[in-house]
Amino acid sequence: MQERETGASAARHVRRLWSIDPTAVQRSNLHFMNRYMQLAIESALEGVRKNHGGPFGACITQNARVIAVAHNTVLRDRDCTCHAEINAIRAASKKLRCFDLSACELYSTAEPCPMCLAAVFWSRIRKIHIGVGRQVAARYGFDDARLHAEFRLPQHRRVMAIQTGVMREACQNLFAEWKSLHRDLY
Repeated sequence: MQERETGASAARHVRRLWSIDPTAVQRSNLHFMNRYMQLAIESALEGVRKNHGGPFGACITQNARVIAVAHNTVLRDRDCTCHAEINAIRAASKKLRCFDLSACELYSTAEPCPMCLAAVFWSRIRKIHIGVGRQVAARYGFDDARLHAEFRLPQHRRVMAIQTGVMREACQNLFAEWKSLHRDLY
């Protein structure tokens, strides 16, 4: 009897799964995306009103759970790396006690700058949800087009001079030392 009830229960569950309306799932996903973006927006507004920095906010989620919410604090901290995405990645890594955020998604009020995009890449965040593109930020003076253009130039034509090979052997020995200690690759 118990076996038959379990089988019937499983059959009802399968029928329920097959009867899910795809548009309802999309609406549900949109609801969550809007909720997470709203948290990023509220954090950005808080930062703007407190003069912490520019109008940027970020929210990191994992399995439909909010892990971290942050805003730009460049002015408050007097640190040009304190962008919303970087602050959120730092908070999420601290909370989860790991640098690998591959099970996480990022909600950013604006398209991440090259520095933040690199941090997203290194943290292994699997997906980014963006409120507005970099063109909107540029219209308000937050223009990183110069950075994007700089990356496309050959090294000898870039604005910032780059000198390679300084104490090359000693620096290379650092990698050999690290490898000999069998450290984890991050």
